[in-house]
Amino acid sequence: MAQPLHQQYMARAVQLARQGLYSTHPNPRVGCVIVKDGQIIGEGFHKKAGEGHAEVQALASLTTDAKGATAYVTLEPCSHHGRTPPCAEALVKAGVATVVYGMQDPNPQVAGNGLKILSDAGIDVIGPVLENECRALNPGFIKRMEEGLPYVRVKMAMSVDGRTAMESGESQWITGPAARQDVQRLRAQSSAIVTGIGSVIMDNPSMTVRIDENDQEADTKTVRQPLRVILDTALSIPPEAKILYPTNEVLVFCDEEEIEPEHLQALEKKKVDVRFLPLAEDGRLDLVEAMGQLADDGINEVLVETGAVLAGAFLDAGLVDELVIYMAPKLLGSEARPLLSLPLQNMSDALELNLLDMAKVGNDIKLVYQPLYREDEDE
Repeated sequence: MAQPLHQQYMARAVQLARQGLYSTHPNPRVGCVIVKDGQIIGEGFHKKAGEGHAEVQALASLTTDAKGATAYVTLEPCSHHGRTPPCAEALVKAGVATVVYGMQDPNPQVAGNGLKILSDAGIDVIGPVLENECRALNPGFIKRMEEGLPYVRVKMAMSVDGRTAMESGESQWITGPAARQDVQRLRAQSSAIVTGIGSVIMDNPSMTVRIDENDQEADTKTVRQPLRVILDTALSIPPEAKILYPTNEVLVFCDEEEIEPEHLQALEKKKVDVRFLPLAEDGRLDLVEAMGQLADDGINEVLVETGAVLAGAFLDAGLVDELVIYMAPKLLGSEARPLLSLPLQNMSDALELNLLDMAKVGNDIKLVYQPLYREDEDE
């Protein structure tokens, strides 16, 4: 089969995988296409943890038997027993002759073992094909497996003059309805939303996903509510704060030395997960440790929605993979609050950004940047 056809069918598998954008946590998004005699005879994608993987869904949809067929899968078929049996064995049992894969699985439990099972069974294994596109499906899963950290996006809204709120703190609404709905989609694809106690007290947000039922991009039936994480050093969060309801998906990080036991007990009675974190050198909660714990919990993608100080702290810690900035066609003036608290002294200290994407969202502009930390520039 010619290489362009491999790319064509893999592109379809990538398209299928994207249908699991909002629902596969903590698993990766994977798509599979099965081709025989130049025709697609089965296809599927992973929908939800605990349900059949993409290969299983594709095999279940077959219009004829798969003996001698070619399977295209965006991620190396799994080789271990989890909630579901190994997909590599399912493909062997189905009698496929060739497997074309998009990328090797970064999960140490797989990491080439799935490909070996296929090869040992006499199946022709080809790949990687469209590796960049396949990696782009799962930035959080890949980073968690390779670095032990989640993929972190920091979302901010600003005026054209780089301000996020008036001097009084008034900020609703800088952006328009289309941009705000786009943020809901960002929340929906995230495993967790992180904010600081300052934002909780100032704005009293709920931080839940609220997808418009008429949204063409996100099916409200597949959207899950991400974990809500509050960084609260002194554990001062008001018990009536909106973000605490419902309480079964809330995690609060705090410093054990500063808490009041009665407040802790009240939160634990609400089934809020309260964890103690060490302090970093700057006296704040250790953000690297917090992100490491989230990764250990299976959190792939984190959306940080917070104020200038905490957003700056995430950048300063080198934890930000993407800056997502919505720029509204407004001027808030020189007395309004800045986008970030990032006290740099010299031009040589400036943090360079790589523009990944730019789009018009309603009357606002969405800018997606990758911070280029010093170690990135030196590579």
